[in-house]
Formats: sequence, C-alpha cells, structure tokens
Amino acid sequence: MNFDFSEDLKQLRDQSRRFLSERCTPAVVRRSLDGEETHAAALWREIADMGWIGAAIPEEFGGAGLGYEGLCVLAEEMGRAVAPVPFGSTAYLAAEAILTAGSDAQRREYLPKLADGSLIGCFALSEGNGNPEPSAIHARVVGGRLTGAKWPVADGGIADIAVVVACDEHRQPNLYIADLAGVRRRNLTTLDPTRNQARLEFESAPAQALGSGGWGAVQRVLDRAAILFAFEQVGGADACLHMAREYAQERFAFGRPIGSFQAIKHKLADMYVAVELARSNAYYGAWALGADATDLPLAAATARVSATEAFHLASKENIQTHGGIGFTWAVDCHLFYRRSKQLGLAIGSVPFWKDRLVDLLETRNAA
Repeated sequence: MNFDFSEDLKQLRDQSRRFLSERCTPAVVRRSLDGEETHAAALWREIADMGWIGAAIPEEFGGAGLGYEGLCVLAEEMGRAVAPVPFGSTAYLAAEAILTAGSDAQRREYLPKLADGSLIGCFALSEGNGNPEPSAIHARVVGGRLTGAKWPVADGGIADIAVVVACDEHRQPNLYIADLAGVRRRNLTTLDPTRNQARLEFESAPAQALGSGGWGAVQRVLDRAAILFAFEQVGGADACLHMAREYAQERFAFGRPIGSFQAIKHKLADMYVAVELARSNAYYGAWALGADATDLPLAAATARVSATEAFHLASKENIQTHGGIGFTWAVDCHLFYRRSKQLGLAIGSVPFWKDRLVDLLETRNAA
C-alpha cells in the first residue's frame, strides 16, 4: 500500500513552502513573540484568500474540497514556518467539530465563513490543568445558556466563535457552538506568545448543541485533530533538523566543522530517526483520516505520541547543537522549542495519549 502523497499534493506542498518562506519570516513570527500583535493578521488574510483554511471542507460548504490529505500537507508547512496564525484552532478543531458533529444547517451557516476567514474559530475544552476527561468538564448548558470558564483556550482571545465542551442538564458532556461577542476574555501569559491563549468566562451565554454525540463526539474531534497536529509537529521537527545540520556544517571548531565530531553526529542521527518515525506514523494517520478507517483512533494516538516526542527532541537538540548561542533571544531556535511545548499540550499530554494507545491496542488484541 502506498501512503505517499499524489503529485498534485506534492506541488501544493512546494508552493505553500515557498509562500510561507517569503511571507512568514522569523521577523513576522517575532512580532507576535514581542507582543506587537496577537497574530499575523495580514498573513492570515492571505492564507484565507488561497483557500487553505477550508482545504478539507467540502465545496458545498464553501471549502476547497482538497480532502484531509491536502490539509495535512498544509499543516506540515505551517509547523515548519511556526506560523503565528489561528490555523489549527480554526481548521483542525472548530471547523472539524462542526463538519463532524453539526447539522446540515449549522454546517451551511458556519463552515463557509470559517473557510473564507471571515470567522476565526477556537475549541474550548480545558478548564485549567489536566488532560481531556469527561470528569474534568464542569461548564454547563441549561436551557440553551452556557455558564462556566474555559482556560487555556488556544486563540480564544482573537476568535469569533467557540466550539465548547460542556455538560447538558443531565451532566453529560457534549459539543456546543457559542458566539464570543460579549463573552469576558482574558489573555494568558504562556511560554509561546506566538499563539494566543485566553481564559473565556461564559455567564449564561447563548449556545447551541452540535448534535448529541456526547463524549464520543468530543473524542472523534480530538482523534482527527491529533493527526493534523502531528503533521504540524513533524514540520517543526524537520525544520529543527535542517537548522541543526546547516549550523553543524558551517560552524568550525578546532579547525573543522562541528558536524564532523561524533557527539554532534549522534545528535543529528537521533533527530533524523525520530522525525522519520513520526513522519511515517503521520502518513498512516493521513490515510486513516482520509479513508475514515476503523483504525483511525489507533493511528491518531500513535501519530500524536511519536510526533510530540520527535518535535520536543528535535527542538531541544537543535538548541544544543548551536551551543551557547542557541539559548539566546537573537537565534530562532527558541521559536521552535516554544511551539513544541505548546503543541505538546494542545489536546492532551503525551502520557494521556500513551494511555489511550495502550487501551486501544488491548481492546483490539482482545477482540
């Protein structure tokens, strides 16, 4: 079975990589890092105009209809550029939740606006520290009114709508859509200022249910997002590997490139193995996502674990390869380290996904 992308998707990858290398330079990323802007609004408008946000949204709902493989390709390039835009929150989570669990009317109302960038979406799941669990959900919807606090919410400070995980009158968790106009928001200080994080406080805010799938619908959204985040993490890890390799070839010590020393060779080799393993798992996840395969939850957990670990290792060893200068503000290594930490907790930590992977394997083996 061939899991590689088609020639058209490879062309999309090359074009998006060129575009982001020109439009999403480190200077653009640092404007968000320095607090000059919450996100790269001009870049976001260009991305929307090219139809990237709606890559996986069917054409009947205003999307580009490229399928999930197209979205995976774009996610990898977003990670390579550490783009300071709400792409993941809008495309992987909010749009995916509405597409997966919403009614036809809800899809027609929201998806075209998300696809063209006129709406920014976010996914409000967490209520403080901890992994995604039904017992951790305390926000409630009674009579179509949502009450409770959600934090941290990625891009919550700049989003227009939120897909919120809250409990119904029977204390069963479900997905809801809430307009964020009038909702109290507070931006949070985090390790990665290039991605906005906020606390949202809902006080009897209007909310409409996205179907009635319960926690199963929430987990389906998380599984699908895990694969897309894995591609973003693979893109970031691969960028770190190339940065480290190039520096190792250019930096001389004792009259020779530092890449010729065994210690540096081992670092680069470990990074390469981790990145390629993560890429293989991500590619399998892309196939499972596109085919809606029964193995999708297993593929998602595998891709999530390997990609998170690969990005953390690559971002850390990239700093180490650069030596003392790698720890400084002036060098871009820390941009990737910050993003690796942020993405590593976006939809649950590695231990959470490892536990899920073990549970899925035990269930399959027992069948």
